[in-house]
Amino acid sequence: MADLPHLPRPALIDAHGAGGFRFADMSHRGSLLCLPHGIWAWPAATPAELTGEMLERVFARSDTLDYFIFGTGDEPWIMPQAWRTRFRDAHIAVDTMTTGPAVRTYNVMLMENRRVGAGLIAIE
Repeated sequence: MADLPHLPRPALIDAHGAGGFRFADMSHRGSLLCLPHGIWAWPAATPAELTGEMLERVFARSDTLDYFIFGTGDEPWIMPQAWRTRFRDAHIAVDTMTTGPAVRTYNVMLMENRRVGAGLIAIE
């Protein structure tokens, strides 16, 4: 995972679809990891591809997060219990939903100045 973010701060997601996202006057093709300290490219293309390594950045900065949202693409996904336990142990509330609702939820929570992060899988 690249160390440098696309953007070194959080930002609202302006649009999604066509395999990517628009935010902060930028366009990105592929999935995104959005955290309070930046937005990064994220290699996940489906929930089945998610690994613990892809979440290292989330847990490394768990002290900056209260909520984390998984945008799972076009299909709903039930997060494995082991991952739910890991989020609970890190004191981060977690939810999964398809990417469209995840983007909207992330944006609302960000506008409310909540300590929110999101892993958003791109959809076509």
